[in-house]
Amino acid sequence: MKKTIVRAVSTAAFLSVVYAGSAYASTHTVQKGDSLSKIASKYQTTVSELKSLNGLKSDLIFVNQTLKVSAAAQPAVSLPAPAASPTSVYVVKSGDYLGKIAKQFATSVKELKDLNGLKSDMIYVGQTLKVSGKAEIATPPPAAVASPPANVSSTAVYSVVSGDTLSKIGVQYKMTVQELKQLNGLKSDMIYVGQKLKVSGQASVTTPPPAPTTQVVTPPAEPAKTTVYTVKSGDTLGAISSRHTMTVQELKNLNGLKSDMIYVGQQLKVSGTAKVTEVKPPAESSSDFQTELVSVAKSLMGVPYAWAGSSLSGFDCSGFIYYAANKAGYKTGRYSAAGYYSRTHYVDQPQPGDLVFFENTYKKGISHLGIYIGNNEFIHADEKKGVSIANLSNPYYTKHFDGFKRFY
Repeated sequence: MKKTIVRAVSTAAFLSVVYAGSAYASTHTVQKGDSLSKIASKYQTTVSELKSLNGLKSDLIFVNQTLKVSAAAQPAVSLPAPAASPTSVYVVKSGDYLGKIAKQFATSVKELKDLNGLKSDMIYVGQTLKVSGKAEIATPPPAAVASPPANVSSTAVYSVVSGDTLSKIGVQYKMTVQELKQLNGLKSDMIYVGQKLKVSGQASVTTPPPAPTTQVVTPPAEPAKTTVYTVKSGDTLGAISSRHTMTVQELKNLNGLKSDMIYVGQQLKVSGTAKVTEVKPPAESSSDFQTELVSVAKSLMGVPYAWAGSSLSGFDCSGFIYYAANKAGYKTGRYSAAGYYSRTHYVDQPQPGDLVFFENTYKKGISHLGIYIGNNEFIHADEKKGVSIANLSNPYYTKHFDGFKRFY
């Protein structure tokens, strides 16, 4: 009789322990597909309590991360954590970077680098990378909107846009380049479009000074008659508006333009007649540097294309400019196409040795460039042909043409 009672008590105690262990979980291991809201719902708690309990500053979590939980779990019996996701192979494509691949496979850049033994973020087209699990198909939930900083010393998030540089962003947020690099753990000045950077304080709201005007235009007493102008190679809105005694804003309003981008062959409405006295023959001579730049560029004909390449082993478009410019005597850093775009100025009448820029090729914004060599031709690092010569009348380049620019 005593044995029976002891056994009954022990069984009850055991069931109590099992129930307590299954009903109250102290930790949760993040699985693929988990989110803070999903975990909070499972443990009958809130996202805010989860973040507070784990010292999280954002909603970002990663697979196999261990989170503290304190609320009762809905399932009565906890299942063992799934085995580590099997690895598969991913081949790097043009436009890829570690952050993009990590997001696609629901992992982190650090896990990708550890899995592949990478010492830096540099990857190249055709490279084979080991990845865990399968690529995410579902659209990720929108990122949480950060609340405005309470004071100047708090941090906010800035998304890099085409034409940005660390110095430009630093001026906007009243920071030094070194402060920006330290805050974001950057080892170099290289940034890319779409990259998220932590910044301190709020952006300066000071209005930039107006662009200098070359002449004062007296408004006509009555609306001027409009004619049609066909955009030619080397044209800009500034040159066309000046030629037709208009401002750039008047020209954009007349044609419903939202940006300064125009392309060869485009039909634009202009007011009045072009001023014949302002038509000047294009300059035939280039500077010594531009002449040498074309010479160096042509000597590199046939060098194969290599993503992020900047040596005789292979070039991408910006690496080609970096190598050729330095060989021609112009000392410049290794930047992206957008980086060189922000370090040059527009020219109305291009000369051999000027740069020609294209946008929205493999990504949005300024994304390709080459060196103008005259006769509507330019030399560049082509993804299929390597360093070769192309013509601006090619429909593809006409469609993506942005303009001609020259080093400051």
